Amino acid sequence: MTFQKRLWDLLVLALVIFAVAFATAPWFAFRALKAAAQYEDVQAIGELVDFPAVRKSLTAQLNEPAPAAAPAEPPSIWRDPLGVFKQAIEPIAPPEPKVNRYLTVAGLSALTRGYAPGTAPAAPPRPVTAGDRFKAALAGPNAAIAYWDPNRVRIAVRRPGQPQKVTVFTFHRGDLFAWKLTHIRLPGDER
Repeated sequence: MTFQKRLWDLLVLALVIFAVAFATAPWFAFRALKAAAQYEDVQAIGELVDFPAVRKSLTAQLNEPAPAAAPAEPPSIWRDPLGVFKQAIEPIAPPEPKVNRYLTVAGLSALTRGYAPGTAPAAPPRPVTAGDRFKAALAGPNAAIAYWDPNRVRIAVRRPGQPQKVTVFTFHRGDLFAWKLTHIRLPGDER
């Protein structure tokens, strides 16, 4: 073989490796997010998730539309003295937003496994040997790429035992191989 032929083969091999790495980088970002949530690595989760964007997307899905009915008249001291007293001692602070439980380490761990926060079964024990790790990776739930383009990827995770419930994670590309989670779409009945 000539030097030019070897150089050409090396260049083609480098291009193929680059293309495969570029195409699979979002899947590796999802796997990194899943592992960071499993091992409670807050710093890694902070690097992989755009929290303001994810919070905005989840808030839009979890907020129920306000009813169109007219607001109730406040209680009167003459007609309902106990109602006035009850309203006076109720806490003024609003309840905790529903979205907060999704953006915790446990919530992200449950979502990456296909479950809603608080409904996931206990995580299986962490595999020790390489063979056990390989079996655990194949056991699932396996993430599938639902949509791919050079700047945005959607990865779908089906709930074990309920394949009709799909959680979709949307990643945006920042740098050449850096991807960040910017949106989570919950299954329809959990919105």
